[in-house]
Amino acid sequence: MTGETLVGDLPRFVFFTGKGGVGKTSVACATATTLADGGARVLLVSTDPASNLAQVFGQDIGRTPTPIAGVARLDAVEIDPHAAADAYRERIIAPVRDLLPAAEIASITEQLSGSCTTEIASFNEFVDLLADDGVTSRYDHVVFDTAPTGHTIRLLRLPGEWTSFLDTGRGDASCLGPMAGLDKARAGYARALARLADPGLTRLVLVTRAQPSALAEAARTAGELAALGLSRQHLVVNAVFPDPGPDADALADAIHAREAAALADMPVAVRDLPRTTIPLRAGNVVGLDAVRGLFGEPAEGSAPGDALEAPRPPGLDALVDELAGSDHGLVMCMGKGGVGKSTVAAALAVALAERGHDVHLSTTDPAAHLDEVMAGAGPDGLTMSRVDPDAATREYRDRVLRTKGAGLDDAGRAQLAEDLRSPCTEEVAVFGRFSHLVSRALRQWVVIDTAPTGHTLLLMDATGAYHRDIMRNLGDAPAAVTPLMRLRDPSLTRLVIVTLPEATPVKEAEDLQADLGRAGITPWAWVVNQSLSGGGSADPLLRARAAGEAPHLARVRELAPRTAVVPMLEREPTGLDGLHSLIPHTTV
Repeated sequence: MTGETLVGDLPRFVFFTGKGGVGKTSVACATATTLADGGARVLLVSTDPASNLAQVFGQDIGRTPTPIAGVARLDAVEIDPHAAADAYRERIIAPVRDLLPAAEIASITEQLSGSCTTEIASFNEFVDLLADDGVTSRYDHVVFDTAPTGHTIRLLRLPGEWTSFLDTGRGDASCLGPMAGLDKARAGYARALARLADPGLTRLVLVTRAQPSALAEAARTAGELAALGLSRQHLVVNAVFPDPGPDADALADAIHAREAAALADMPVAVRDLPRTTIPLRAGNVVGLDAVRGLFGEPAEGSAPGDALEAPRPPGLDALVDELAGSDHGLVMCMGKGGVGKSTVAAALAVALAERGHDVHLSTTDPAAHLDEVMAGAGPDGLTMSRVDPDAATREYRDRVLRTKGAGLDDAGRAQLAEDLRSPCTEEVAVFGRFSHLVSRALRQWVVIDTAPTGHTLLLMDATGAYHRDIMRNLGDAPAAVTPLMRLRDPSLTRLVIVTLPEATPVKEAEDLQADLGRAGITPWAWVVNQSLSGGGSADPLLRARAAGEAPHLARVRELAPRTAVVPMLEREPTGLDGLHSLIPHTTV
């Protein structure tokens, strides 16, 4: 289906959602522009921290509706979720700043520094646009780039008064803190949530890529939001590599085949949704011509670009050469889903084991892609494990409900149970298991696929009871040394941020680095995965895409103390042979 099918019967409110880097902003901009060109009055709203509406349209866009030059009847507004969260925190902390000790204020501040606070603060902004007709009455359509999550919607549906629940000291330290600031009228929330669930008023558009991880995330989101009443959904598969034809080079043919297989094996939750497929473009969607052309067919004869002739940058083998100088340590591979953390972690672990080191490879990733990446046994000297987030979270949740939930009434237990379903809870629960892996790094190499964020680390450092529980379970670790202290030790811990050579993944990686910086942790290296630069493909579309990577690679070099670039490969790097294509096999 074409983009015209997407915009043909849209209701008043349209929400675009999807994981970072799939093209939500581009599709939202094209939808809003198409609606305005068709005669409708449209307001385009972004609450994405990596928003680039201003770049797309080539003009400044602020926190109040701004007319878009060259598009009659289209206004846009960028709501900064970080600024909204800052203001939200201040409203909660200001009344007690002079009443509580500094240490307690610091603990409350950290509890209000995670993603849950940003979700709630952003939803406050949504409410004004979704529930207050006086704010948006002159617009026929309000198009949102980034939708509220299912977790946010569940929280706002709970009955009762959150602040009094916290005041009694019965709350937990993951999301009840953020909920203390819900000062909007309950009637306003109820009206907003009712409109979200009304298919005559609201459409949810899931934006994805033709990749298994992106499609799985879209399916998870579709199922979760459908269960909450947001049942009218539309799927957009963005940036699909077109059939390169019978004379294609091997890389172009391989990419097309991989995407076709992913689409053929699409998860059931999204398979039957109305679908729009948008072909991959040679360049970024910047400027009105590109925005208006997104829903049409790509132009013929894309410029090939010249970035592929540049010298190939250092690869993963350069990182292994440096790591192999020690016989123990901790390597943590972090980054957003779908960037290739599992592959990078496995490649580093295999290479260290093949150079004679004792290595343990583990994952805290709920998707547990390591088994798929390894595709069988590893080399001598390599052991593997998995921290099951579901099991860890169940145990933690049950323990909190038995202790803090004791004596609560039914409404209180329901509120506590909902809080314990938050993403923060899973991070807190996994941290206890993660701490055991940290202690192993004192005597061998430990490589971990995904790790706790800076917010989780600071939250654990500030939450005494749980932190003491962790310390009691560390066994032979010296009592005076905490896991956070070890993560801050550059002689023991090397944190590797994995990203892709695209605008949104690089911005999200930059935000992750800043988050870790608050916990006193500095990344050791960045790995840019699936790069086309230096790959030598003759395909015009791939050459043009490679040329567009240059500014993102330059930004990574500005941010990273050391950088490795992994090329886009014809075959998925799975099994020992596949991993050797990333780091050459070396024996001692």
